[in-house]
Amino acid sequence: MLKEQKTSNGVNKLLFLIIGVLVLTGCNKQINSQANNVISTVDENQNNTVLNQPVSSAEQIADKLEVYYFHRTARCYSCKTIGQYVRETMEQKYGMQISNGIIDFREINIDLPENKDIAKRYQASGSSLFINRVINGQDNIEQDANVWKLLGNESQFKNYLENKLNSYLPG
Repeated sequence: MLKEQKTSNGVNKLLFLIIGVLVLTGCNKQINSQANNVISTVDENQNNTVLNQPVSSAEQIADKLEVYYFHRTARCYSCKTIGQYVRETMEQKYGMQISNGIIDFREINIDLPENKDIAKRYQASGSSLFINRVINGQDNIEQDANVWKLLGNESQFKNYLENKLNSYLPG
C-alpha cells in the first residue's frame, strides 16, 4: 500500500511538472493549427516548388513593405526560433531598406497594451508573421504560415523569406 502511494505521488508530481512546462512555454493552439494546416496543404513533393518560387511580379511590387512578427510574452522554442530567423534575415539582408523606410520591420508583443490596436488590425492572436505590401496607399496584408513548415531548416527558411520579400520589391 505504501509503495502504491509513493508511485501515485510520483506520477502526480510528474503530471504537474508536465502541465507546468506546457503552460510556461506559451505556445497556443493557433500555432499548432497553422503548422498543421501548412503541413497538410503543402505536399512534400511540391515543397521546393511552392516555397522557393517568387510570386508573380507585376501586380505584386510594393511601394513599402511592413514585415511584422507578432508574438506573446511567453514563447515556446519554436516561436522564439521563428522570431530569430525573421530578425536575422531582416537585419542581414534588408538593413538598408529598413534604414531608408522602404521596409518597416517590427517584432510586436501582442500582450502589451500599446500593441492591441496593431494586433487587432492584423488580426494577430499569437506567434505569426505578417507581410503587408503597401501599393498606392492600399494595404495588402497576408499572414505567412509557410514559415512554420520551414522551422527545422534555417537556411531554407531564410531563403524562402528573402525570395518572397525580393519578389515584392522593385528590381
